[in-house]
Amino acid sequence: MQINMQNRQQINSFISAQWLSTDMIIRGTKIDMTKVDGIVALENESIIGLLTYTIRDGICEIASLDSLTEGKGIGTTLINKITRIAKESGCQKIIVVTTNDNINAIRFYQKRGFDMARFYHNALDISRKIKPEIPLIGDNDIPLKHEIEFELNLIE
Repeated sequence: MQINMQNRQQINSFISAQWLSTDMIIRGTKIDMTKVDGIVALENESIIGLLTYTIRDGICEIASLDSLTEGKGIGTTLINKITRIAKESGCQKIIVVTTNDNINAIRFYQKRGFDMARFYHNALDISRKIKPEIPLIGDNDIPLKHEIEFELNLIE
């Protein structure tokens, strides 16, 4: 299901719970997550997965991907849906940025055909100036410092 006016408030609450606010910082730019498009996975009217994205200049950028239960195919289903949407929208590629501590995301995207394309050294220093609540230590007790951009080429 797509984000729409009827579920937008539920989506915004979910984003706030997952990301500490409805502002996301990617490559030093603030993204207002209350305005992005998205695909929602529901179970009994509860959100179990969410992928948010923007499309601009032939590029689909995933802003966030959350799956509340790993290993159930929720994330993969959302990636498959955004791939179809991006192709139907004429996009040449899908990009996504994650942080150096997010080992699960790094593995997830590579297993689904995304390639590491760019590395943003100490990018979180800039992001914390905009969003100070970003922690210094991330997943697996890894210092949260860098952003890694992955891309999936849609042109064969």
